[in-house]
Amino acid sequence: MGQGTDQGVAGDGGTPPPDKIAAGNAGQAETWNGDDGRYWVQQRERQEARYRRLTPHLMAAAGIRADSRVLDIGCGSGGTSLEAARAAAEGSVLGVDVSAPMLAEARKRAADSGLPQAAFERGDAQVHRFEDGAFDIAISRFGVMFFADPEAAFANIARALRPGGQLAFLCWRSLRDNAYMTVPMDAIAPYVQLPELDAPGAPGPFSLADADRITKLLDSTGFDEITISAVDEPMWMGPDPDDVVAYQLDMPGSRAMLAEASAEARAKTVTALRDALAEHQGSDGVTLGSAAWLVTARRR
Repeated sequence: MGQGTDQGVAGDGGTPPPDKIAAGNAGQAETWNGDDGRYWVQQRERQEARYRRLTPHLMAAAGIRADSRVLDIGCGSGGTSLEAARAAAEGSVLGVDVSAPMLAEARKRAADSGLPQAAFERGDAQVHRFEDGAFDIAISRFGVMFFADPEAAFANIARALRPGGQLAFLCWRSLRDNAYMTVPMDAIAPYVQLPELDAPGAPGPFSLADADRITKLLDSTGFDEITISAVDEPMWMGPDPDDVVAYQLDMPGSRAMLAEASAEARAKTVTALRDALAEHQGSDGVTLGSAAWLVTARRR
């Protein structure tokens, strides 16, 4: 429940042709062009609010200048792409993602914000045919953990950067380090069957939780000057427990999970989740801890 939705896998409207989606990523593409993609468009403003203490770490590390050419991997509805475009007023930003609904929202937001330097393409960053050396900076906010073949993906991103180009991304540390996930999950675990979100080696929100794996991955795909720093920030979940319960249980995955539970189990799930969240209510609303890695590197 509540995992980051920015995805590391992006052309234009309609489902990408099969050759634009890497082997093993078809399931991700199908998910983010269905109910999940539409749901996260509806929740765009909440998602930006959830990340409001995390995003500044990424943008500061990226070092975007007025004339920078920026690639945003797994841009979703364009939150980080638009921030990058404001910084790169004389440059350009390309956001890539697999989700047509989210990219449509990103294009609308760029037009409404008067940011013509922000463009968006749909495709899979693992195999997308970026022009070699076309970008000065590549960024991603929780969008690089979902590749079926992360080695191929980061090698492709490296090729898209000019020599010496900067890579900066946020990814989640371990599931157990992230209270924004464990508090809700622990509360409802007695009543429903929870999904496995941190299977070792499998694509998913916690696939890059191991810092040593990140270092080896980047070193083997064309990067050096690798730094990995822990970022711990409170995550705003919503104004009050009832609001957060409604939000979390309306997620497509949660709806599917609850559909398999009995009426009694569903009622107990709601009560347990509300009670757990109430313990974290403050003057700013409900907040839970988050734990991420901030990763930077240079293309060799």
